[in-house]
Amino acid sequence: MSDSVAANGRYPIPERQPLASAFCATLIWAITATIALALVALIIGAPLAQVNGHQQFASAIYKTFSFVCHQIPERSFHFAGYKFAVCSRCTGLYSGFALAALTYPLVRSMRQTETPNIVWLILATLPLVIDFSLGYFQLWANTHLTRFITGALLGSVAVFYIVPGLIEMVLSIRRTARAR
Repeated sequence: MSDSVAANGRYPIPERQPLASAFCATLIWAITATIALALVALIIGAPLAQVNGHQQFASAIYKTFSFVCHQIPERSFHFAGYKFAVCSRCTGLYSGFALAALTYPLVRSMRQTETPNIVWLILATLPLVIDFSLGYFQLWANTHLTRFITGALLGSVAVFYIVPGLIEMVLSIRRTARAR
């Protein structure tokens, strides 16, 4: 941060961050989007694997995702009688992230590593927290759709913090390596 302050004299004005290498930023974006799509494919692929008789592969997917999701069948989407690898809220988180990651270069310059104000991430989290809380306290019967939508909202907004953070981290590592 610079020593400059806004007109009201209270809030520091962040210095303009250096523009990232276009190739490096594109590579990081492509890797992030590919991983996000692969995760969504695995989530949907678990029941598809079971339907097609690949029980061991499906079991490995379910086991892997069990570390990040409760996988309660009543809270999960199903395909052909088999549940997805994660619940409907997590399916929304991963799907929203993947879709936003794919469209990221259309919405924002790949060369900028500045993140939006944190208030946007908090605002994107609020519907999820409200939906969860109302369901938890039995004031509202949340559904697969409300869980999915609130998860997708948070996942899609998170991209605008994670991708620039990854780009900045890699560029910082590159700068440190070059300085040695």
